[in-house]
Order: sequence, then structure tokens, then C-alpha cells
Amino acid sequence: MNHEALRKAAQNWKSEDPDPLTQSQITAMLARNDTAELHDHFGGRLQFGTAGIRGKIGPGPRRMNRALIRRVTAGLGNYLLQHPETGSLPSVVIGYDGRHGSQEFAEDAARVLGGKGFQVHRFETVCATPALAHAVVFLEASAGIMVTASHNPPQDNGYKVYWNNGAQIVPPHDRGISDEIDRIDSIQHLSMPSLAEISHLVKPVTTAIWQDYLKQVLGLRVHHNVGATAVYTAMHGVGWPMIRDVLKSAGHQTPLAVPEQRDPDGDFPTVAFPNPEEPGALDLALDLAKEHEADLIIANDPDADRLAVAVPGPSGWKMLTGNQIGLLLAEDLLSNGPKDGQRMVSNTIVSSSMLGDIARAHQAKHVETLTGFKWIANAALAHDGPFVIGFEEALGYSVGPVVRDKDGVSAALLIMDLASHAKAQGQTLLDRLEALYRKYGFIASAQHACTLPGDAGADQIREIMAELRDRPPSTIGGSPVVEVRDIEQGIRTNLLTGEISEETLPKSNVLSMRLDTGERVLARPSGTEPKIKFYFEARVQMEPNDPLEQAEARANTRIQALKSDLIDVRFPALSR
Repeated sequence: MNHEALRKAAQNWKSEDPDPLTQSQITAMLARNDTAELHDHFGGRLQFGTAGIRGKIGPGPRRMNRALIRRVTAGLGNYLLQHPETGSLPSVVIGYDGRHGSQEFAEDAARVLGGKGFQVHRFETVCATPALAHAVVFLEASAGIMVTASHNPPQDNGYKVYWNNGAQIVPPHDRGISDEIDRIDSIQHLSMPSLAEISHLVKPVTTAIWQDYLKQVLGLRVHHNVGATAVYTAMHGVGWPMIRDVLKSAGHQTPLAVPEQRDPDGDFPTVAFPNPEEPGALDLALDLAKEHEADLIIANDPDADRLAVAVPGPSGWKMLTGNQIGLLLAEDLLSNGPKDGQRMVSNTIVSSSMLGDIARAHQAKHVETLTGFKWIANAALAHDGPFVIGFEEALGYSVGPVVRDKDGVSAALLIMDLASHAKAQGQTLLDRLEALYRKYGFIASAQHACTLPGDAGADQIREIMAELRDRPPSTIGGSPVVEVRDIEQGIRTNLLTGEISEETLPKSNVLSMRLDTGERVLARPSGTEPKIKFYFEARVQMEPNDPLEQAEARANTRIQALKSDLIDVRFPALSR
């Protein structure tokens, strides 16, 4: 778009914008007349994909704001009306978290859908993402909307869409909804009744949903020990009431909640990023845990769909990785849970391959999926038998059929149960983890993510992925690459034989390289943030008397060799 086209787009958007704040921001932009700034806000639209939309709060179609929410919701409503499987009287559940703008966005969505005659089930206060996902199934709704940006920075917000099966949308629904959004020429003619005017259509979510969730989650337990003590942080999010009540109902001692981070606060004042994986995010929890000599720390992200865990070790507190938590839960649930039927476990292509080893040891089925929990949920729904657990390395876990998305609350209960069970036997979670490594071999994993914002960053990410496709490395870390899986092109190439076979996963912008050592390196752009991510996995066999620290050191040395060769040498601009 040229400069005048951008100015016209800004003026048109302003004329329809229902928010005086973003209207005034557009006025200021027009006065500054900065082409780059206008393009940044009006030179396109936030992409609507399988995670819905997510971005910075601000004016224009490339930001999160009330005008965009109305447009997106109108497109979603039109799409639902075209799909009879969503019901003759479509209904939608709407929830929101504690971020800035979340409540207003949720109310605008309810008004748009109510104006179209939809039945709307509305959370009247902040809720956790797993509560919204569970409500879609419990209420047999056509769809669900969760207004959240999960663990993104404070200036962001988002809008996640769930289908009537309780899982996040997958193709072709994402493309279909996006096309309907593009067909909305104007939002000026949308029917926008007040919530009072459509009170016969917009109803509050009832406590029956919570009672059903609680009953089902308690039914997932395979241990009933309750001796472990924990410190908890909600990361300024919405998880505390659910965590408190679930653990209390299970008989656990109420965790010590970090007071500064217990309640929702869209400013996230005590953390640079509200993500428990980020350095420093757990500092307050660590201080409290040391003071009270707690057995573990449990932490949710702001919408409580993820869970982080830290435990005391010989050389201080240690944060477990998402892979380690998922593997601990998988081994425990497969060992001690019901064994009827063809049990299934699942994780994403970038998560630990040890889950396949664990599944085979327990005669369970292992399904590998694309990155994104929607794929795990849909794999579970397609499986004809008990679904035990699915996880992704980014601290996301789903146990059983209760929630068809990540659930940091049920995972917290089960990890508390496991920690208590281990404590009763004189062990810790680290002891259980060591037993896993001695049984299956030591597997270390690491991620390197590089943020490349804006259009220039998006171009750079495309160039990096294109270079890896056009000139894949023949060796990484001194070891030959024996197989390349190009998920986007749908092919798997054996570099030893030259044989090319069809890739079974749906197409996605992911490259996976397997070395002759069994090690793996993967690359993919993030689906929700302006990042490119690299994943490294190293395997080290352990002899019976090998000290764990030596195996870990050998594996970490290999991780560093893989990372250095691919990042520091080939893409030095991405080093940090």
C-alpha cells in the first residue's frame, strides 16, 4: 500500500472504531504522517490461524482492539451459521483472562453474537483457559472463544477459537473463518445490542461446569498421597482459585501462594515476561520456597494452561523442563493407571522422543503430532481407546478426556500426587527422573529461540527456513545427518540411500534432521510470536553404575556442539 492508501485505510478504520482511546491514537498517527508507522498498523491484518489471533494491543487491523474483535467475531459467527454440525441454534462459550482489554473484548464478542441470535454462555469474571475448553464440551456448544494471550508480554492480547469438540480449531476451519473475516466490509452495520437487551440470549456460565470439571479431574488420580508441600505462583494470572480448590478437594495442603503474583494484574509488575520459563520469573517463588523448605514449586502461566515445576536438588533448586514433567507423568500414569484397551500417549514433533520408548515399554500407542496442542487434542479424539496423556515441551500437558487442550491445573494435581507418593517412599521427583534415565537412557533437550519482529523479521525467518531447505547441512556437531523431514513439502529424505518417502504429518513449516547418533535438530517459525525456534535433542546411554551427573554432562556437551555448529557457525546473527 502506498502512503495515501495507508492514510485512507487509517481514516476508514477510525470512522468505525468504537473505542475513543484507539480513535485518538489514530488521530495522532495521521498527524505524524509517518509511512512506516501507518504501514505497521494498517498495512494488512493480524493473521487468523489455528491459534486464532494474537498481537499487540493498539489501533488498526494489525493490532488487537475492539474494532478488530467485532470484525473477527462477525466472521466467526457467519462461518458457524454455514456449518450445520454446529447446531441449528448455534451457541458459543466466551471466557477471558486478566489482561488489559480482555473483558471489553469478551463483551464485544458476546454482543456481536447475541445480535446474530446466538445463545451465548459467558464467564462473568476472569477464567482459566482449561475452564473455557471444558465448558464447550459440557455445554455442547457450537464453539468457544477465549480472550487471552497466554504467556505473551503485557502489551499483547489474543483471541482463541475452539470448535464444538472442545479442541482448538484446525484446518479447514481456520482458513474458512479467516475468509469470512475478510468478507466483512464494514462493522458499522453490525447489530450491537447491549448485554441487558439480549439477556435472554447471553447467560452466565453456571457452577455446574466447575463441579463437573472437579469430579472428572479427581478421577484422573492414580495416587492419593498428600504429603508434599508446595509454593505456587499464578504469574499475575487467573490460576489461583482453581489450583487452591482442586488441591484442597484432593486433600493436599494448600500451597503457599506468592502474594505479589497471586491475583490477576495485566501489568505483570514483578516479571519482565509472564512466562515461567523465562529467567527470573520464578525468583519470588524460589525465595518463598527456600524460606519454608517446600518440596516443590508449581507455577502456571497467566491463563493457567501451562505448568512449570521446580524442585530442590543437591546443588540448589532446579526447574524441570516440560519434557521431563511430561515423561514423569506418562511413566507414572502408564505404570499405575487403568490398563484396559489400547492406551495412547502423544506429544509434538519437537518434544522428547523418549515418550515413544515409554509407550513401547507399556504396550501403549505413541502418536507424534505437529507443534500446537490442537493437534494432540484431535489425535486423542480420533483414537479408539483410552487417551492417557499428551504433552509438548513448552510446559503443556493434557491428561485423559477432561480438557481437550493444555491444562495446567489437572497437571498440577497429578504432579503433586506423584511428589507426595515419592516422598512417602523416601524419594523425590529427581529420584524418579533418574530412574527414567536409567531405564530408557539419558535424553537431553534444549531450545534456541530468536525474536525477529516486524516485516523485516518475518522476511529473515523465511530466508533462514529457505536456506535450510535448499542447503541442508550434511553434518551437525560432527555427526552425519541421515534423514531430513520437510513437513511443509510433505517429504522424508533418507540421505544414506537417497530414498524419498511421503511424510505422514499435515503440512507445516517445520524441518527435522536426524543424525546417525539418533540425535535430532529441528527448526520452525513460531505460530504465535515473531520468533524462529531451533530444538536440539541428544541421547546418551547410561551404564548401571554411571553417575547421573556424568551422563548429563556428556549430553549437554553434545547439545552445545549441535547448537554451536548450526547457530553460531551457520547463522551467527542468531547467536546470543
